[in-house]
Amino acid sequence: MTYFFETYGCQMNSAESAALTLVCKERGWTVAPNGESADLVLINTCSVRLTAEQRALGRIALYVSLKKKRLARGQHFALVVAGCMAQRMEKTLTEQFPAVDYVMGTASRSLFPLILESVEKNINHNTFPEIAAEESPQFSFSLSHLEEGQFRSFVPIMHGCNNFCSYCIVPYVRGRETSRDPQLILEEIRLVGERGVREITLLGQNVNSYNWNNGELNFAGLLRTIAAEAEKSGVKWLRFLSANPRDFSPETIRVMADNPLFCRHLHLCVQHGSNRILTAMNRGYTRERYLSLVKEIRSAMPEISLSTDILIGFPGETEDDVRETLSLMEEVRFLYAYMYHYNPREGTAAHDLPERISEEVKRERLSRVINLQKKHTTALLKKRIGARETVLVEGISRKNADELVTRTERDEMAVAPGPASLIGSFAELTLSSLRGNTFRAKEMS
Repeated sequence: MTYFFETYGCQMNSAESAALTLVCKERGWTVAPNGESADLVLINTCSVRLTAEQRALGRIALYVSLKKKRLARGQHFALVVAGCMAQRMEKTLTEQFPAVDYVMGTASRSLFPLILESVEKNINHNTFPEIAAEESPQFSFSLSHLEEGQFRSFVPIMHGCNNFCSYCIVPYVRGRETSRDPQLILEEIRLVGERGVREITLLGQNVNSYNWNNGELNFAGLLRTIAAEAEKSGVKWLRFLSANPRDFSPETIRVMADNPLFCRHLHLCVQHGSNRILTAMNRGYTRERYLSLVKEIRSAMPEISLSTDILIGFPGETEDDVRETLSLMEEVRFLYAYMYHYNPREGTAAHDLPERISEEVKRERLSRVINLQKKHTTALLKKRIGARETVLVEGISRKNADELVTRTERDEMAVAPGPASLIGSFAELTLSSLRGNTFRAKEMS
């Protein structure tokens, strides 16, 4: 039996697809080269933005059409839709696409082995029975999220979100915050370290709100414990995503600063630079608090690079609010940013807010934000030319087969000539020049 996965959205979706892949392999399934030839196709969907859902719906429609052709030729085919969009649109999906065999929400991964078993038993008939799901399914973490042969791995430490930012669908499709047993986290770190992983990214929708056993262990304490285990297991670099400024503690800063395993890069979502809009977004912090936090982080780790998310065009946003955002960007100077304009998400608090911003105005405002960020990115990267860096070698360059793609701990990309045998290991290089946003180096050692 063969399978093929398409994964969209965040790193958590990537980790969960990796965990589902392990389930397939444990049952003796093998990966197909493409969806057209697979016995089972799973589309792991995202709901954070409307464009992500529209793309997933397009892929579902494509595979529904493929399924009809396969069945007409007497071939078997099963189609599964999973992830956040599956959670949000379960009934709508089954009504719109009756040919979808199974819809599996974010808390229903325990059903996946049953789905595989059903397909194994009934594939020759192409009629798959319904699988009864619990009325209130409980989210559970997989034992491992490692992609076979990879030297970088995601390790989820918590799931869900309690913040209810007014624009965000995540709490509705991922549920309330659930922290993972620290012993299971450490076991996964030991496992991936034994299998050659050299960099781990800890994952959670609101990662720094980790709270085990009613405060027995908080995020900073977990980081300290993980760092000790990672070092013993051969893991050299640690990162985490995504950090909310409202929950970022001084203790967390101290742990990062004191331990060289934590990469000197941090993604710290700001979303906006106006207090008025931050309040309307229910972000739980002010512009001043964000800037103060940035100052604390850079004081403890002067070499750190910062990236962020910026959301433009929220209902009621004025030109003054946009200028506040641009001025915050000038003050912080992010290495890079994920920038997008607001799209209403049905079911969120902001969906029915008045004073909607027109698409034309949103695009124009967003273009100013993007242009400023490009300016900052270029200036920050140019300052780094000549620096000697340790890099993790990630693979062969798509543009030049004689060059290797590498990444610094500050999350900067660099290419340099070198043998493929270096992939998955650390090397030293000098950032000698810049092409676009990628450094070039003359050699690695």
